[in-house]
Amino acid sequence: MSLILAIETSCDETAAAIVEDGRKVLANCVDSQIAIHEKYGGVVPEVAARHHLSAINQVVEETLRQAAIKPEALTHIACTNGPGLVGTLLVGLSCAKALAWSWSKPLVTIDHLFSHVYANYLDSDLEPPFICLLVSGGHSQLMKFDSYKDGEILGQTFDDAAGEAYDKVARLLGLEYPGGPNIDKIARQGNAKAFRFPEGVVEGFNFSFSGLKTAVLRQVEKLEEPLPREDLAASFQDAVNRVLFKKSVQAMESAGIEKLVLAGGVAANSDLRKRFETLQEEGKARIYMPPLKYCTDNAAMVASAAHFIGEEAGLDASVYSRSPSRRKAKSARLKN
Repeated sequence: MSLILAIETSCDETAAAIVEDGRKVLANCVDSQIAIHEKYGGVVPEVAARHHLSAINQVVEETLRQAAIKPEALTHIACTNGPGLVGTLLVGLSCAKALAWSWSKPLVTIDHLFSHVYANYLDSDLEPPFICLLVSGGHSQLMKFDSYKDGEILGQTFDDAAGEAYDKVARLLGLEYPGGPNIDKIARQGNAKAFRFPEGVVEGFNFSFSGLKTAVLRQVEKLEEPLPREDLAASFQDAVNRVLFKKSVQAMESAGIEKLVLAGGVAANSDLRKRFETLQEEGKARIYMPPLKYCTDNAAMVASAAHFIGEEAGLDASVYSRSPSRRKAKSARLKN
């Protein structure tokens, strides 16, 4: 049995969790900084790092309390070491190193992006093989998993990721931070057919959303205030999700796999979830989607990833902000 305490501080959530055998969540604590960064319209790295520093000990202590677990019962300490904001990652890694050393536990470092996939194993019966659509603020990828550890990148974004496009269009529409959830919220009152925005045309299972963002900008420039924000949001969201849905179905059909997993922050989008729920209702696929609390940044997914793919790291482990080549070669164990 594994009993892993994990820490996640890659951006603006101070999170800790304890997970048993990669699936059973005993405690999952998240201290959000959304209210702190809202007035800036985005995350300020230095402010985020300082808040992590002041919150991390309390979050870890609360996690142990909620799980009713003593440190000696833990088998591993895990944490995210990238990609993310260097200053915030260092807070989490330093805390994890200190706990691992003082409690004599092995330290496991986990790729933040890749850990989103493992949110689907939490409180779930999911087993490979499956196709995974990973959509977050910085990445959009389609992957095929043949086992817990081995996957293959089928396609990825050429430019803006879906989450980046959401955030940029939200600013164009004058919506507050965080942009993605606010677009999702007002799009429910809009007409998705009011504007026909183009799909990025790229080969295979790859994605491109920068042209769509520009198309929304050009449309906004033609309009007068007050902008039909609900219709613009709904039409933009429809254009993004049409592509994500279509390519995911194509990937399943190409691989001969009828099991699809959603992962990442954009997996919380209500319209995207509804499209895939409909696919399952029609008997065309088995769909796995994390509960909303596991779509955004959390430590439970890090603990799950540590159980299934974790390898012990030394106390000299470091952090990284962005490193696609390293992620493909090591952390994700992906074949491309």
